[in-house]
Amino acid sequence: MANQLPALLELWHRNRNNRSWVLGTVYKTVGPCYRKAGAMMLFDDLGKYHGLLSGGCLEADIQRHAQRVFHSGRSKTICYDGGDEDDFAFQLGIGCGGTVHILLQPLLPENDYLHLATLRARLLQRQTCHYLQKIPVMGESLARVSVCKFESVRARARLIEHENGMWLQTPISPPPHILIVGAGVDARPMAQLFRYQGWKVSLCDPRPVNGREAYFPGCRCYRCHPDKLSQLQNLSTFDAAVVMSHNLHLDAAALRSLRRLPLRYLGLLGPVSRRDRVLQLAGLRMEELSTQLHAPIGLNLGGELPESIALAACAEIHAVLHGADGLRLRPAGGRVITEYEI
Repeated sequence: MANQLPALLELWHRNRNNRSWVLGTVYKTVGPCYRKAGAMMLFDDLGKYHGLLSGGCLEADIQRHAQRVFHSGRSKTICYDGGDEDDFAFQLGIGCGGTVHILLQPLLPENDYLHLATLRARLLQRQTCHYLQKIPVMGESLARVSVCKFESVRARARLIEHENGMWLQTPISPPPHILIVGAGVDARPMAQLFRYQGWKVSLCDPRPVNGREAYFPGCRCYRCHPDKLSQLQNLSTFDAAVVMSHNLHLDAAALRSLRRLPLRYLGLLGPVSRRDRVLQLAGLRMEELSTQLHAPIGLNLGGELPESIALAACAEIHAVLHGADGLRLRPAGGRVITEYEI
């Protein structure tokens, strides 16, 4: 979670006045690289770095370059070529073999801290936006934030020509907001895995013994019956919902409350026979739900304990939210699937 952009922005925002900062961004890659264009991390003047631009192999050297940016107050670009025997990345034994171009920018009052405060505010308001960073020619540091809607959940960062210069345009979305109906023992690893992805998590359970905040750190717990979900002011902010109260009537009430929401994912724990029973109690047919119902929930990973079920559910939800198929990258007997962005 500490590597996610919202967490990095919160860290910077809390310490923006008592530390100096440099923003590091991958703006171009060629061939296989651990992180793609648009990846960001932060460096502070205490010699610490936060986030990752590689698998951990380049960060110490990037930190060395960031120190120079602290002293000069000017942006700079660096390049690591894993395929060049004379390049530092090759000498480190970097295994990816690709080339990564990195932009280092100081966060200063003179450049409005690259508008990170605006970017943070947009994400807190759950707005999607484009973050634009100018690729410097003479060490300048410029950035902009524009609110927009993406045509695809798989929108990627790209270099564009803008105002007689090259800019990196990075699509940025707020973290998904997941609702878990049912806050029993098996919901704990589910919520923990969701939070570890940097997702926002809310729970709904009217039973006093469930949903204790000590078991769900960082989560919002609603002590209401699922049939009251429609009264929540933030109901429209949910991107996905997992119904797992282990009570037929509570699950049925949850499906009734969620049936018209434009969720990107709706899952119900349990086998097909239980799904049919819950739908019957809810007085609903599958086609009456505005979102496809995933039941049984999760990918077929094997395992039957709460941790395994949570992993299977988290993997399926992650795939759906990112427009992926959830299949292995190397199908049996098939070629390796690769995707190289800029």
